[in-house]
Amino acid sequence: MSLVDFSENGLFALKKIAPVLRKANEEVARWVGLGKDAVQRRERVSFDETQRRLREMVEIINKVEPRFGSYLMAYAWFRSEPLPGFSGRTTMQLVQDGLAGYVLEYIDAVDAGISA
Repeated sequence: MSLVDFSENGLFALKKIAPVLRKANEEVARWVGLGKDAVQRRERVSFDETQRRLREMVEIINKVEPRFGSYLMAYAWFRSEPLPGFSGRTTMQLVQDGLAGYVLEYIDAVDAGISA
């Protein structure tokens, strides 16, 4: 899906992301390290931190979706598969800790044929 498919009024919209992943808004927010009020309070949805976390998750899932054949499978990988070289931490844990950039670099390295 295009990034535009996950946005509304120029912002990433959890209400458009969560249904694709078949999860509740609050559940997806928690998995990227956001509190419930970050997605329930209208003014908080536009905060830089909220938008950054949602963007990072969408970028990562979009990048790996072709490998897994669906957004649901890519999301399952995001949540549960430990990444080599990251002390057994999952992509979700790294995103929660603000380390999504390392995950994107890892995916790019694997795509380029560099062993992780």
